[in-house]
Amino acid sequence: MQTIATDLQFPEGPIAMDDGSVILVEIARGTLSRVLPGGRVEVIANLGGGPNGAAIGPDGAVYVCNNGGFDWHRSGGRIFPGDAPDNYSGGRIERVDLSTGAFEVLYTACDGVPLQGPNDIVFDAQGGFWFTDLGKSTGRLKDRGAVYYATIDGNHIEQMLFPIETPNGVSLSPDETRLYVAETQGARLWGFDIASPGKLAPPAATSSKTFIASPAGLSFFDSMAVEADGTVCVATIVNGGISRINPDDGSIRHVATDDPMTTNICFGGDDLKTAYMTLSSTGRLVSTPWDTAGLALNFLNK
Repeated sequence: MQTIATDLQFPEGPIAMDDGSVILVEIARGTLSRVLPGGRVEVIANLGGGPNGAAIGPDGAVYVCNNGGFDWHRSGGRIFPGDAPDNYSGGRIERVDLSTGAFEVLYTACDGVPLQGPNDIVFDAQGGFWFTDLGKSTGRLKDRGAVYYATIDGNHIEQMLFPIETPNGVSLSPDETRLYVAETQGARLWGFDIASPGKLAPPAATSSKTFIASPAGLSFFDSMAVEADGTVCVATIVNGGISRINPDDGSIRHVATDDPMTTNICFGGDDLKTAYMTLSSTGRLVSTPWDTAGLALNFLNK
């Protein structure tokens, strides 16, 4: 692995840009940041709360899942997220203009139910986006999670799955006929058939989900990306690394890192065969050659 940047404050949500930079969030810093090829870090926007997943939309803006913030813990030179903090600012979806850093809040609730901890996001070819809401924990209480579909105009948000336990990473199959959701707590990857853009095949409930895979031993799942051949790459916590999952047979190949809080992966480079990973507890962005090309993302690599 090649270290690109250090001293990041719990990086997540990487986006490999065509100019060689990587846009990411620093959750503990509350920022959307850009890491330049030489490793210098520039702040694009000070969002506050807990910016988490991020994706480029059809208008070229960055759409951010903001979880409202965490209570942070530090141990042995590492940083780890905890429960909702005293200054928890509420979950929301934000749009950031890359040219100016100006941002606006698009959604804070769905049908009157507040968003608690939006986590990860993926755009479909039609320009709408799926996102997960992992929820928040406070003392003895923990929210049940949900998955939503929304549009960038701020006028439509729909709850598609509820309840679902700690939904974190979300992605689409190459043909966009299946939605993948990674469950953090149980380290399970689930698949859901998509009937049409923004609609799951009925019954659109957790009873209709298809179990794909779960690794042996103690692990937690975080965010994800998909390879061009359909392999699902899930960032894996505790057993730090990337779990490369064949969605057809559930087989797993593990690519290890040296950080137990490996939280996300994206693909970039001319052939999309460079993997960028956020090693969050040690505050690093790293890259490594990948033997399979990543899936070209809508509105970024096409």
